[in-house]
Amino acid sequence: MNILVIVAHPREGSFNHAIAETAAGTIRELGHEALFHDLYRERFDPILPDSEIPGDGDVDPVVMRHCDELRSSGGIIIIHPNWWGQPPAILKGWIDRVIRPGVAYEFQEGDAGEGVPSGLLAGKTALVFNTSNTPVDRELALFGDPLELLWKNCIFDFCGIRAFSRRMFGVVVTSTPEKRRQWLSETGALVRKYFS
Repeated sequence: MNILVIVAHPREGSFNHAIAETAAGTIRELGHEALFHDLYRERFDPILPDSEIPGDGDVDPVVMRHCDELRSSGGIIIIHPNWWGQPPAILKGWIDRVIRPGVAYEFQEGDAGEGVPSGLLAGKTALVFNTSNTPVDRELALFGDPLELLWKNCIFDFCGIRAFSRRMFGVVVTSTPEKRRQWLSETGALVRKYFS
């Protein structure tokens, strides 16, 4: 089975990259293929051109490769930092360009887009790993959990993915090497739980 692994952090060697490498390595240990993309290293263009908006629009070949991998994957793992309660802009652009109609979802015939979508993704499992420098209690008290709503309700439910889990690691900036090893162990365990 192919599992799509997407990491979006601008600094190579970041803890996000360590999470991504752990997740991809665990996928391989389980006998699956990790379709790995580091969006910053690949310089993925996050800008959605007007020509790509229609379902039958003219899609860039790089974007189409991502679409094909998403469509054929048995699941998806996404790793990114929490920036202002959102993913980095490069990942938001990936969502805009790759999680598109005809690939990830469709509307009933005759529906102009105002109705209830039908998910098209073959893979029914998604994991999201986030990092944060805000303590969890403060994050929840002040902001709720915008990333949970975004990934679970606004994206993956929309595309028909029902097996979903998200794990936030923090506070990263003050974490010890021992704590980071523990978090990476948790990453591997969660990947094994969902993809064994």
